[in-house]
Amino acid sequence: MDPPLSPDTFSNGFKKETWRNTLLLSFQSIGVVYGRMSTAPLYVFGTIPTKGEHEALRSKDFQSEETVYELFSFIFWTLTIISLLKYVLIVLRADDEGEGGTFALYSLLCRHAKVGLLPNERNANEAVCYEGIRMKVESRARRAIQKHKSSHYLMLFLALFGACMMIGDGVLTPAISVLSASSGLQRSLSHLSKHFSSSPERQEKISEDFKKYIPVPCACAILVCLFTLQHYGTRKIGFIFAPVIIIWLLFIGGVGLYNIVHNDLHIFSAISPVYVYRFVRNINRESWSSLGSILLCVAGSEAMFADLGHFSKKSIKITFICFIYPILLLCYTGQAAFISKNLYALEDFNHLTASVPDPLSHICVVLSLLASAVGSQATITASFSIINQCLALGCFPRVKVIHTSDEKRGQVYISDVNWLLMILSLTITIGFHNVLKIANAAGLAIVSGMLVTTCLMSLVIALYWERSLLVSACFLIFFGFIEIMYLSACMLNFHKGAWYLVVLLVLFLTSMLAWHYGTMKKYEFDIQNKVSTEWLTDLGPSLGVSRVPGIGFIYTDIVTGIPAFFSHFITNIPAFHQVLIFVSFKSLPVPYVPPNQRYLIGRVGHRDYKIFRCIARFGYCERVRDTDDFEQQIIQLIGEFISLEETDSESLTSPEGRMIVVGKPSQDGNALIPIHSRVDHISSENNQTPISLSADSFQRGSAPVCRKKVRFTLPESSPKMRESVREDLQQLIDARESGTAYFLGQSHLAARDGSNLLKKLLIMTYVFLDKNSREPPVALNIPHAALVEVASILKAEIEQGMTSKRRHDHNAMPTTSVDTPSELDHFMAS
Repeated sequence: MDPPLSPDTFSNGFKKETWRNTLLLSFQSIGVVYGRMSTAPLYVFGTIPTKGEHEALRSKDFQSEETVYELFSFIFWTLTIISLLKYVLIVLRADDEGEGGTFALYSLLCRHAKVGLLPNERNANEAVCYEGIRMKVESRARRAIQKHKSSHYLMLFLALFGACMMIGDGVLTPAISVLSASSGLQRSLSHLSKHFSSSPERQEKISEDFKKYIPVPCACAILVCLFTLQHYGTRKIGFIFAPVIIIWLLFIGGVGLYNIVHNDLHIFSAISPVYVYRFVRNINRESWSSLGSILLCVAGSEAMFADLGHFSKKSIKITFICFIYPILLLCYTGQAAFISKNLYALEDFNHLTASVPDPLSHICVVLSLLASAVGSQATITASFSIINQCLALGCFPRVKVIHTSDEKRGQVYISDVNWLLMILSLTITIGFHNVLKIANAAGLAIVSGMLVTTCLMSLVIALYWERSLLVSACFLIFFGFIEIMYLSACMLNFHKGAWYLVVLLVLFLTSMLAWHYGTMKKYEFDIQNKVSTEWLTDLGPSLGVSRVPGIGFIYTDIVTGIPAFFSHFITNIPAFHQVLIFVSFKSLPVPYVPPNQRYLIGRVGHRDYKIFRCIARFGYCERVRDTDDFEQQIIQLIGEFISLEETDSESLTSPEGRMIVVGKPSQDGNALIPIHSRVDHISSENNQTPISLSADSFQRGSAPVCRKKVRFTLPESSPKMRESVREDLQQLIDARESGTAYFLGQSHLAARDGSNLLKKLLIMTYVFLDKNSREPPVALNIPHAALVEVASILKAEIEQGMTSKRRHDHNAMPTTSVDTPSELDHFMAS
């Protein structure tokens, strides 16, 4: 078993944040994190029903100046309690080594309360352990949660549900922000048309044409441009977008101050919670449903936490408290002051553009269009972060994740998800073409995500922060009551557009649950049908097979025993390479694993077999591997492992499962040193005279191919090594320079006859996603050279395959296909 991880194992490795970096991140966060919250004034009051659109709902909404005061009081206290108190002052403290979001809270619970359902935690015999994490003192609540398996499934469901709400918000926010700004453009053009036509009928016809042909096409064009810019990354987009949001905030803050002074200086009295009490006392169904629009003022608060990995806690807090919060309050106050004095002056008096003085109205339209595009950025980047976490923890289909910054590792871009979000946003924009309907769906997404965060946060307070159950219950009851109140208001508008969120929820949640279920079934199959190491070692010192020059990398999910697909390969083709390395990737429920704690190396069988096992551990915010130097790094670490065995004779005869952490800085230097790297163009002229190389020369193959070569040598500081250790290192060098092969097992899932409908649906969904997501060789960045496929067709619910990928070298094997019956027919996927 590997040694406990050190306390600093899961730190993200960043340098201490300076004030210069904090101010720089604060500037970028304005354009990325707070764009959504900054554009909310475009549709908060604008989505409350008015006389012009819904005469029947006129009974309460904007009926009097007193009603405006009551609605503004709700906005003030909602923004203060939820955004400032809950998220900025409490939830941001529950980051997971700088990462935020529902999965960050879930990962904290997985590590500190042992409630995880991930594959790398389900087998006690695996070499990956969490003993290095300081476990909390066992409490009654922790023991109760760990004992009941249903609570584990409930927490995973909550994490996935919250992730789906965040992704759904990433679909709805661009649509509502851009469409609302485009509606302001339509109003501005309609106002201009009145100066060029004296006929009322003609003016009405032009206004109707503008309303029909301007908002939706304009919004669609802006959405396409917005999603096209995403590949530039958060850093570049932040620098581009931040000035736009700053100008926008200063503009609406100035307009708000102007409206307060010229319309109603007494509006500040509405801050009193007495007005909230009056609103609730005289409540009815129509006025209660309007709270769904008021909830939109805190849109973007959840993204504040989910986008934490892109920036830092200090930068997000400083920006919100010192700039965003006072500006937004000034804007909402001014808008309420304008509405209170112009209840019947205009048909759409509650839209933000109506409160802007006429000389600045056209500037407001241009700024609102720009700001609305920027405002969508927060939820888009938050969706990327959430999906990246789900992907690493085995809860999302394989997609390509691009890390757009080397300085801030949490900044990612996912091309496949980006275009999917764009298509869904365009669909809802064209299908609904109504801000009010989209707002109803967005409000439901916002409050649902907040409820999930509240539930998980209450558990974090009790199980991770080790506060009393009373404190945890107070947090849950206080914030949960407020959010349930808003949830009930949103449900009243379910038939008015909020149903679309349920469609998105079913789409994403089914995909996540199906992928998790299929991944777990495949993992259980690998565990149940793996072959013991003794099966291989009982074949004798020669293993009963022919050993060919080179190194074979066998990629597998299991970390003990021999994978079933490799046993099939040996049974049918009794030959493999001089050195075998079983490679397993394990994603831990932590954001980052330091490089010096990343790799575990051990032997499989006796040292004469030259079979090794490597476990590469990654956090859920890290890329899995590098194409260029991953194999070279593994070989170098195995050299270090061999040198460490010289001082630890127990490892030569220890049972499998004993792993050593390698990669730590040592005074004597590495056992193997890469001393040269170049790209060789090997021509066919060399195929008659192959050259046999030692540690300081290259071996040239016969196939014409362009490939990168790395030379390894023994360090000068190793004269005291035993001769046997030096021979092992020399053989490893020779094997590396003879060629490399890649073996990858593939499993195909099928539902058993008689399985219930839910399991059949999950398996069918998984099979569809597996066929249409990125192939495992692409996801693992395995080099594409000569492809050798050896398939083993199992007569069971799971078909086990094996793929071998090897580079073009002088000993490349021809493409082969072998079909063999399996003795594993008893395994059933359900």
